[in-house]
Amino acid sequence: QVQLVESGGGLVQAGGSLRLSCAASGRTFTGYTMGWFRQAPGKEREFVAAIRWSGGNTYYADSVKGRFTVSRDNAKNTVYLQMNSLKPEDTAIYYCAAGPPYYSGYSLLDDYDYWGQGTQVTVSS
Repeated sequence: QVQLVESGGGLVQAGGSLRLSCAASGRTFTGYTMGWFRQAPGKEREFVAAIRWSGGNTYYADSVKGRFTVSRDNAKNTVYLQMNSLKPEDTAIYYCAAGPPYYSGYSLLDDYDYWGQGTQVTVSS
């Protein structure tokens, strides 16, 4: 069974950095899209960033462009989200997700079939 496990969340001051990891297991992810989403209390889950497992193409929400970087280590079946210049509005639970190759999109919840349990990121001012 496919499992995605996030780690690396925590408390950080505004302007600081944090790196999230998502360990993926249960299958080969060739052709998959690996995405990061976040959800703050009272808000809808929103797209943050995504990467194509094989080609390495990356995509970012406007709110994080220039601050966040998504990457992957194919040998370790792990994806990362490097978060720099963090702002209080980045506070949320962050989720990783995996989308099969027959879905062509990357920014919608329906583009993904598998989800991790989430990791909390809190940015203080």
